[in-house]
Amino acid sequence: MTSEPDVTDGAARRSPDEVAAALRARIRAGELKVGEKLPTQAWLCDHFGVERTVVRQALQQLHAAGLITEGRRGAPARIASATPSASRPADEEPKLTAAVLSPRVAEAFRAREVRIDAVCLTTETLNLALGGPLGAIHAGQFRPDSVKVRVLLPDRGINLAFPRPVKRSVLEDDRLVHERWLNQRNTQGMVLRDNLESLHIIEGIDVDIEFQALPMTSPVKLYLLNGSEALFGYYDITRREQPIADTSVEIFDSLGNESLMFQFMRSAGARDAAFVERSQRWFDGLWNTITSRLRLT
Repeated sequence: MTSEPDVTDGAARRSPDEVAAALRARIRAGELKVGEKLPTQAWLCDHFGVERTVVRQALQQLHAAGLITEGRRGAPARIASATPSASRPADEEPKLTAAVLSPRVAEAFRAREVRIDAVCLTTETLNLALGGPLGAIHAGQFRPDSVKVRVLLPDRGINLAFPRPVKRSVLEDDRLVHERWLNQRNTQGMVLRDNLESLHIIEGIDVDIEFQALPMTSPVKLYLLNGSEALFGYYDITRREQPIADTSVEIFDSLGNESLMFQFMRSAGARDAAFVERSQRWFDGLWNTITSRLRLT
């Protein structure tokens, strides 16, 4: 018998719902404390008298509710919270990007293992959203064990769909607009990298941040938080004058923080859960196939 916490309650052949309910009750009661490792799947199978598939389905329920982190090979799941994540109201309207992203990123950083995947034009909005949680960590309010961030940004060599001059026949305008965006992409990316690496340097937190180049301009922005939540928005395109260097160029550009963002949570029901899962698969597919390593220079 191992020294792991005793979660058995004497019954056998339970359903995934019953196993999840038993574990949930012990988390709420404090028998399984926030930050502690969850017993292994093999141990849970033995004590509940069920097959491994039953345990896995029960753990998926707890992860979707925000009660445990996602377990990986060599790294068992941990208790993330004693309170289930609130489900998004079915009639909740979409909100401006800044109003949604900042509080949800802050909440994501309260997990023991933080994982953020993003598809965006630059990381400016993500940098702003990280200000609160990074400040709270440095202030000692909470401390994750690890932070892993993956970001997909447009490749420097492509002809961007936006921002771009309205009249692309003027080559100098095209060059100026592209160089301005590229400078923003690289500068904001380096700010993101430096801010996250400070968590490792100052706080000793395990940090892993990667950038990959996307060979196209994504018409949407997507943020995946801890595998349990997806924030999705369309880039709204506008036509405006942009001062660049000593001139003014009429360009097609995106409305970043002014665009609406839609929130999908695994705990909000089957449709939201399916969207989160498919969005994660879409991101992973891009990351592992048509993208390439991006150097911020």
